[in-house]
Amino acid sequence: MKDLKYLAAFSIPLVAFLGLYFKGSFVFLTPIYAFVMIPLLEVVFPVEPSNLSSEDADHKLKQTVFDWLLYLNFPVVYGLLFFGIYQAATSVIETYELTGMIITVGIVLSVNGINVAHELGHRQNTNERFIGKALLLPSHYMHFYIEHNFGHHLHAATPEDPATARYNQTVYSFWFTSIYRQYVGAWKIQNKLLTNNNQRFFSLKNDMFWYTIFQISYLATIFILLGNIGLLFAVSAGIIGILLLESVNYIEHYGLMRLKTKSGRYERVKEMHSWNSNHVIGRIVLYELTRHSDHHFKSSKKYQILDCHDESPQMPFGYPTSMVLAMIPPLWFRIMNKRVPKEMILT
Repeated sequence: MKDLKYLAAFSIPLVAFLGLYFKGSFVFLTPIYAFVMIPLLEVVFPVEPSNLSSEDADHKLKQTVFDWLLYLNFPVVYGLLFFGIYQAATSVIETYELTGMIITVGIVLSVNGINVAHELGHRQNTNERFIGKALLLPSHYMHFYIEHNFGHHLHAATPEDPATARYNQTVYSFWFTSIYRQYVGAWKIQNKLLTNNNQRFFSLKNDMFWYTIFQISYLATIFILLGNIGLLFAVSAGIIGILLLESVNYIEHYGLMRLKTKSGRYERVKEMHSWNSNHVIGRIVLYELTRHSDHHFKSSKKYQILDCHDESPQMPFGYPTSMVLAMIPPLWFRIMNKRVPKEMILT
């Protein structure tokens, strides 16, 4: 039964459905659950730093239930997305209800969409990568697959990485720099991949062209079927999903920088270059994303067997709580700056 603990990740879509169905003040149930109730639960529940034995890890790798728990997010995310858009476009609702519904779906797009897409995007199976890319579509962030896998994991914890927040950089500044630089970086990486494979920029092999077509087609379809409100909902919910993703990016590597060796190259990525959190609620709801240090240490490692390393810098709170704290920069800096190794602080 312990293997089914990740079903808790579907608590957010469940709460989201209730909010979309009942409307009224219930539309704010999901943000309250995600950013008030879960942080409170993280305070109550113990931190769990233990790792699996090699035998247990091998056993879990053979169990397909962990993969199906990811696949199930595809119908859940798209079902809630279109249910929310349909409700907003066809019901008589107040402005505050529309706002709450958009935020609700945006949270689902981030937690059960982009987060799961991130996990599947590292898989070698083509079908799994396809599901991952499809889960990025509603957030208008399909280019994340290219930049994350071919850019971020190469440049993480360096100034060259758009998704690494600098020391004393606010999350609000980071939203702009990361979103812009990741998009531009994805095009540059795509062009390099095409050149390496003797393909032209204007080629059917240019995935960035396809991503653009898919995303425009998605929004155009919503507009044709459900009008201005449907389009507003789809665009806005996607933006919420993006901002939540970038908030997670912000806390994952904040202030941590790889040092340069005598040769002038950056040291290899180590366990100390990502923030780790062992708070059990965040671990379960986010499919172990909070054990980010081990993910960077070996990106092909599946979520259910990720380890905690003693060398990894530990966050004092779980990821959901940390995201809330990041929204208050003075408080975030007061808590986190003293935890950043002094030798990593760039002047």
